[in-house]
Amino acid sequence: AMNIIIKTERLLLRTFSEDDAELIYQLNLDPEVTRYTHDPVRDRAHAKEILESVILPQYALYNYGRWAVHVKPQLDPINTGFIGWCGLKMRPELNEIDLGYRFMKKAWGRGYATEAAAACLKYGFEHLGLDRIVGRALPDNEASLKVLKKCGMKYAGEEVVEGLLHKTYEAFNPFIP
Repeated sequence: AMNIIIKTERLLLRTFSEDDAELIYQLNLDPEVTRYTHDPVRDRAHAKEILESVILPQYALYNYGRWAVHVKPQLDPINTGFIGWCGLKMRPELNEIDLGYRFMKKAWGRGYATEAAAACLKYGFEHLGLDRIVGRALPDNEASLKVLKKCGMKYAGEEVVEGLLHKTYEAFNPFIP
């Protein structure tokens, strides 16, 4: 059974399981999907390694992470089932929590990324009590920057992260005085 964390109007966000390497592999096959991410998935074994060494440990350590996103059945005949991932990731080296997302091209342009990202921010602030969440994208990744803005995040400047200049957006917990 799916371990559902968040439900939105159109989407279900669930934890990934050990059986999901194929989904991660398929998502990353499209060069347009990884065009701005600079972390191509080489093969199925690599997808499994990412799942087991990066994605799953975050759940145990922090009680959040990158979640698999599914369109609710019957809502969108083109996008049934898994369409990508969205969620929060602790980056200890930067001492911050990062909002990230990656969606299959067939699911682009329907507002799914914004819907999922906004729900993750809300979850992080309301349920997890996080005080600040950041989102970053490369300056030419207009679609991703638009998602961060639509979620109500505020521009915080440009920073070099992992050797590349990024635009950084941030949001603060409205429930913490």
